[in-house]
Amino acid sequence: MGKTASRGDAAARAERKFEKKLEFYAKVKQTVTSLAAQKSITKKKKVRSRQKKLKAYDLSELTEFLPELKASQQPKPAEFKLKSKNRKNLVLKEGNQFQAVINHPAFQADPLGAIHQHLQSTQPTLDDKPKKREKKNGNRKGKKKSKASAAPQSMEI
Repeated sequence: MGKTASRGDAAARAERKFEKKLEFYAKVKQTVTSLAAQKSITKKKKVRSRQKKLKAYDLSELTEFLPELKASQQPKPAEFKLKSKNRKNLVLKEGNQFQAVINHPAFQADPLGAIHQHLQSTQPTLDDKPKKREKKNGNRKGKKKSKASAAPQSMEI
């Protein structure tokens, strides 16, 4: 059936297995540390290259050569605040205008049509198709005037 192993052989074999496991774990530990070192080196290189790129785009040194801009030169948007009296007048005026529109017979007959016509008459029209550009020679495609047709012609009767 096979050889029977003595107790001495089994202990020696177990010892060799244990030492091989220890060697394997040592190799794994060495590999992990070397990979970690390589990773940290590449990370430092990436950081350095990124910093170099940022330095290339850093234009703060050029500000001393630019003219100074004053804040007062730039126009500030006008704030439109209504006072209480003006607001009341505006509400009354708009309310009267709204009532006049609602009571208008054209609006009562066709509200959307009346709004459409109002917008057409008050808003500027937009051309859907841009105008075609004419060629310099009067929009003729490659046709040249003959010398006979270039001179003014007179008809004698």
